Amino acid sequence: MELRKLDFQAGSRILPVGKRRIQFYEAGTGEPVLMLHGGGPGASGISNYSKNIEDLAKNFKVIVPDMPGYGGSTKGLNGKDPFGDLAATMFQFLDVLGISKTHVIGNSLGGACALRMGLEKPDMISSLILMGPGGVDTTRSFPTKGLSLLLDYYSGKGPSLEKITEFIRDYLVYGGLDIPPSLIEERYRSSIDPEVIQSPPLRRPRGIPNFKNLDFTRDPRLSKCEIPTLVLWGTEDKVNRPSGGPSLQKRLLNCDLYLFSKTGHWVQWERAEEFNSITKSFISFHSGSKTSGRI
Repeated sequence: MELRKLDFQAGSRILPVGKRRIQFYEAGTGEPVLMLHGGGPGASGISNYSKNIEDLAKNFKVIVPDMPGYGGSTKGLNGKDPFGDLAATMFQFLDVLGISKTHVIGNSLGGACALRMGLEKPDMISSLILMGPGGVDTTRSFPTKGLSLLLDYYSGKGPSLEKITEFIRDYLVYGGLDIPPSLIEERYRSSIDPEVIQSPPLRRPRGIPNFKNLDFTRDPRLSKCEIPTLVLWGTEDKVNRPSGGPSLQKRLLNCDLYLFSKTGHWVQWERAEEFNSITKSFISFHSGSKTSGRI
């Protein structure tokens, strides 16, 4: 896995996108599939999807960016409307690549970005696959312990290897799943990048947050969204509550829901083989839309 990951890194490129620079990896041919990572400390596209990229690239053209604020991309994110900022940048990114329509996979923060993209420009989205997406019923109760750890990572005494280890081992995955120490160490190093520390992409909002921008269930467009959507959620998710799955299925017009037992927040990692299989099947079933791309 580590050698494979190094191969991914070697194939990454950086493109100017508006006022930002976006680092991304691409592989495969066929209909484009944009894969958006989560928002935990030190996250990146490759670390999020290292168990999925190769398999999905056998059937599709996978595009795996580091979203703004993360990895090798430009740091900084609009704290007042993070989902909107990410979605706008990803649309700009697709335009630079010459892609007019794509399937979008999103985990956690990436799921929130994907859903926002679907609400903003549904004609550009062939299908959505959302794993424990953020922004679903988030204002109905206090944040989970896992989400609190994520939002407070840069607060108090600041980032530390101990804090990120606790978040990943105890809250990101179920039952202390064996996460390679090298992955934790890499994410820690990324989390203490001076530019990230100066402008953390996610942190607890100061003052009264704009709930309209942070909770999709307050957005009237949600109940009008017809994009084929697959929601995947671990029943033991300690970051975003699994109740968000039925909530999305109730509101979206064309939403399938799959709950993974004994699984936490990182479905694509914890249940990689099943995730790859159901994802390929869903995308293939909803393929055939007119897409175009040039790199």
